[in-house]
Amino acid sequence: MKKILSIIISIIVFLLIYILQSNFFNWFNIGGIMPNLFVVLVLFLGLFAGKRVGISLGIIFGIIIDILSSKTIGISAIMLGIIGFLGGYFDKNFSKNSRITIMIMVFGSTFLYEIGYYVITTILQGNSLEILNFFKIVFIEMIYNTILTIILYPILIKLGYALEENFKTSQILTRYF
Repeated sequence: MKKILSIIISIIVFLLIYILQSNFFNWFNIGGIMPNLFVVLVLFLGLFAGKRVGISLGIIFGIIIDILSSKTIGISAIMLGIIGFLGGYFDKNFSKNSRITIMIMVFGSTFLYEIGYYVITTILQGNSLEILNFFKIVFIEMIYNTILTIILYPILIKLGYALEENFKTSQILTRYF
């Protein structure tokens, strides 16, 4: 029951982030560039809920994003699924208690998401590559995501550990004879 409630809360958080992305950050952008908080959300879901939840919700959220933004369906789903997998991988190999580690994870995940999204979109739509402009946009977005993660870190960690408690509790029953 707690897992279902956690997934419902994750979906509500996704919808709140979607509203923030489409409304609030249109006003507060840097040079026309907005943060991608979906990457941060899916990364944290993978970190605290595990690979399966991170991949599953990453794919579902990606499909919803693609449908709502009327882009080619599947690209965001693939990339957010990869980010969810990486979150689960990072959970096993890195500490979640270090702010610097989390900042590096967000920085790298944003870079990976944008590179993958750009390459897949360019291949499917046959657009020309504009490398210099692309890297400028990606760098600003990585900085923006990292700054927002630093600001929201205390809230993210508290919610993350509550999520981890629901998904990673040990179900071992011991018997003493």
